Amino acid sequence: MFQVQTQRSHSRTVLGMLELIYHSAVRDIRKSHRNPLMGLVMNVFQSVLMIASFYALFALLGMRGAAVRGDYLLYIMSGIFLYMAHTKAMGAVVGSEGPASAMMQHAPMSTAISICASALSSLYLQFLSIVVVLFIYHVTYKPVVIDNPIGAMEMLMVSWFSGVAVGTVFLAIKPWAPEAARLGSAIYGRVNMIASGKMFLANSLSASMLAIFDWNPLFHCIDQLRGDVFLNYNPHFSSPTYPLYVAIVILMLGLLGEFYTRRRASVSWSAAH
Repeated sequence: MFQVQTQRSHSRTVLGMLELIYHSAVRDIRKSHRNPLMGLVMNVFQSVLMIASFYALFALLGMRGAAVRGDYLLYIMSGIFLYMAHTKAMGAVVGSEGPASAMMQHAPMSTAISICASALSSLYLQFLSIVVVLFIYHVTYKPVVIDNPIGAMEMLMVSWFSGVAVGTVFLAIKPWAPEAARLGSAIYGRVNMIASGKMFLANSLSASMLAIFDWNPLFHCIDQLRGDVFLNYNPHFSSPTYPLYVAIVILMLGLLGEFYTRRRASVSWSAAH
């Protein structure tokens, strides 16, 4: 009944938010599997299955000659890892707690914390999966040599960030049209199977073909990553800054839409649901 109001400093407020994001991220990781190790194993299995599928596809279509000079499997993995990081981040944000969720009834909780937690849990799982797959490949088959590890890490982060940005837009749409948001995010993920350009190099495309893929931030991320991974490849037709700028613009639009949705949802939909 009686509460003492204490003035919290900015540093304590920030630390409290970070702690809440951490616990929400842990909860998010455990949501699909009670054992977090099983979640990691399933994520690694998905990555390995996709790598094996694309390896077989490249062999059947005779596209091995289109790869960059260097480790052929590393060439395939470079595209798969960024595609998975981008798509999983988008899916995690779309599936995060919305403004009408029961979790939002708890005072410290907010949609911003939910988005951050879902995005960080996705990054954590993807980063661990990449480390595990590369470690196993390095130990059992061939040493992994990356020409510019820092640049490669930057492209991984940009591809994850752009996935978070796209997911925020679909999250803002979801309370108004849940089926449209679900279908739209699924279509976007399927389109990126081809539009991400993980099956070919930008330097090998004609001008007309390049125009088809040039709009996609993930296409630029994957091409730039291959320039960082392989010494023999220098990307001329992709930009390291374009996907970052596009992701920032998309994220701002998504946050504006989410803010508008949250203001309406808190008044009408939460009572109905």
